[in-house]
Amino acid sequence: MTSITIHNGDITQLDVDVIVNAANPTLLGGGGVDGAIHAAAGSGLLAECKTLDGCRTGEAKITQGYKLPAKFVIHTVGPIFGQESGHEAELLASCYRSCLDLAVQHQLKSIAFPTISTGVYAYPKEQAAQIAVNTVFEWVNAHANGVEKIIFVTHSKEDKVLYQKQLQKS
Repeated sequence: MTSITIHNGDITQLDVDVIVNAANPTLLGGGGVDGAIHAAAGSGLLAECKTLDGCRTGEAKITQGYKLPAKFVIHTVGPIFGQESGHEAELLASCYRSCLDLAVQHQLKSIAFPTISTGVYAYPKEQAAQIAVNTVFEWVNAHANGVEKIIFVTHSKEDKVLYQKQLQKS
C-alpha cells in the first residue's frame, strides 16, 4: 500500500530516498526549488549534472543527493505554460510518471515532489495540482509493487490547500 501525503515546507530537508527537482532543461541550476536543491546539495550535484547532457521536457534523470538528506535527486523538466502547443497537461503528467518510473528502476521506496511548473513556468496552480495528484494515483494503481511513500511538498499554505482538495477527490 502506498501512502500519499502533503508536506508544507523545505523539500531539501526531507529524509526520503529521493527528492524531485523541478529543473530547467540544462540541469545546471536555476531559481526556485532548483536553486535551493543545488545550494543544499553542494557542488557535487552541479558537477554530476554537467555530465548528463540536459533533459527534455516531460522526462527525468537521476543523480546522487550529495549533501542532502535524500540519497538521490530526480531532475525533471516541466512544461512552460502556454508554450507547448497545447501539450502542457500531458507533458506535466509525464514528469510525474517519469520520476516514479525512475524511482522504481533504482528500487527507491520514498519520493518527494515539489509543485512542478507552477513557479516561473507559470502553470496555473489548481490545474497543476489536479494533474499531479491524478497522475500519481493512476500510476500507483497500475504499479502494485512500486513506491511506498509519496509526498507532495508545497511551499505555501495556498498550495497545500489545493493539494488537500485534490487528495480528497481521489
